[in-house]
Amino acid sequence: MTMDVEQRAKLIIGRAVKMQASDVHFIPKEKRGILRYRMDGQLYDSEDIPEAMILKMIAHFKFISGMDPGERRRPQSSGLMMSLNGREIDLRLSTFPVSSNETLVIRVFPQAQTHRISQLALFPEQAQALQHLIKQPQGLLLFCGPTGTGKTTSLYSLLHERYALEPANIITLEDPVEQKQSRFLQMEINEKAGVTYASGLRSLLRHDPDIIMIGEIRDQETAEIAVRAALTGHVVFSTLHSKTASGAIKRMNDLGVPYRDLQEVLNGVVAQELVSLICPYCGEDCSLYCRMKRQSRRRAVYEILTASDLQQAIEQIKEQTAYPEKRNHALQGQINKGYALGYIEKSVYRFSAKGGRVY
Repeated sequence: MTMDVEQRAKLIIGRAVKMQASDVHFIPKEKRGILRYRMDGQLYDSEDIPEAMILKMIAHFKFISGMDPGERRRPQSSGLMMSLNGREIDLRLSTFPVSSNETLVIRVFPQAQTHRISQLALFPEQAQALQHLIKQPQGLLLFCGPTGTGKTTSLYSLLHERYALEPANIITLEDPVEQKQSRFLQMEINEKAGVTYASGLRSLLRHDPDIIMIGEIRDQETAEIAVRAALTGHVVFSTLHSKTASGAIKRMNDLGVPYRDLQEVLNGVVAQELVSLICPYCGEDCSLYCRMKRQSRRRAVYEILTASDLQQAIEQIKEQTAYPEKRNHALQGQINKGYALGYIEKSVYRFSAKGGRVY
């Protein structure tokens, strides 16, 4: 029996969840279309689909997510919660017009169980260092690194572990909310409705928070309010776009935060990257089907700046008029260690050693 559009759409999303894919790409071509999944940071072609069918699926997803199915001349974005086998899957959809038609990318956020930081980190000593950081009674903790390296996942894990130590009023401000958490109060950015990081942060400060998690510090106003909140007795966690921990310090200063305030308020700065683990069954040449069945495919390595090392880094950056952002030697050292111990793939080691991004 021929599968209808709705059934096939659910099958595709279900397959993405099973493969632990982060994104699904629908790409129409002449006569045929391509379906791609992003797994562990890499794109894989899954199947060719007749052009008529892939266009119907794009129109179907646009319709059920509240987009205008007939509008193909401008980009659109929307969100959708889909229920599959009793499991809630949060989807973020984005269309993009191309010369002949439009493409659709769906980001998949399964409402999964939060893992402990010891299950995310490659090395136990780094997990212990992060667990020590969350015990601070006040101050600012920054996570940085390229997009898609699991910064928010690490923050969720640390927030849960902090809550287990001492129940607290934890409020998060995210764009979007990646995982629904019953222990937290979660607020989603909606710039069309006037809810920005800065305005949302001002509002939640009036809601008696103990711990605040900001999805990303993007502008000067958000940076200043986050620092002010940390200075007045709150614990503040956030992410920042920077390749290195030292670069994050410079970025905060560029956003208008004086170095003296950073020296007073920062508990730590953490740079994070993900590395692919060697398959215990296949070695380097792990097939896609084996990769799908493996529970642990990537782990995180960190560069952690705290205490005297953090103060020294701030002083060094402060003294330089133009700070050159370089590949982080501490983070590279963790990758070298993982390769030497036989944990990570040779291709990852070679790529990272040249200064490229690690997945």
